[in-house]
Amino acid sequence: MKFIETEIKGLFIIEPRIYGDHRGYFFESFNQREFEENVGKVQFVQDNESCSSCGVLRGLHFQKPPFHQAKLVRCVNGQVLDVAVDLRKGSPTFGKHVSVVLSDENKRQFFVPRGFAHGFVVLSKSAIFSYKVDNWYAPEHDSGITWNDPTLNIDWQIPEESILLSGKDKLLKLLSDTEIPF
Repeated sequence: MKFIETEIKGLFIIEPRIYGDHRGYFFESFNQREFEENVGKVQFVQDNESCSSCGVLRGLHFQKPPFHQAKLVRCVNGQVLDVAVDLRKGSPTFGKHVSVVLSDENKRQFFVPRGFAHGFVVLSKSAIFSYKVDNWYAPEHDSGITWNDPTLNIDWQIPEESILLSGKDKLLKLLSDTEIPF
């Protein structure tokens, strides 16, 4: 696997080595030893998967301590734009974001450590999105930031009128109006 550091410390894009022939392909989607050597020690405790249609935007979510989470995300089928926003107080990149296209074609993964908000939008007709987390889901510690906060200046690569949000995500506030616990 190739671990690519981004411009924000702690965020990594991971590209697998893909072995293909006339039968199809094979790749290692996770290797604990390589992950620890390149990113650090993280103990994942839960795997999640969602299926969404074009324009569905999930995020920008985070969990408050003590249930904050690191995530290792990938798009198993289709294509998404994945975004992580630095919420670490005192970080020189606080409020900045990195976005990466994840797809079944490029097979890239994105590691998002604790202290970040995370979200994605589906760019293809539909997408199956899979992710590992290092802490349990705790709805009472759920929080987030509105996807269209102008201070974040995220280009979601899709027209605003095509965005589909959950009821919960429609209620998220601006970064400046959100309690940041990190």
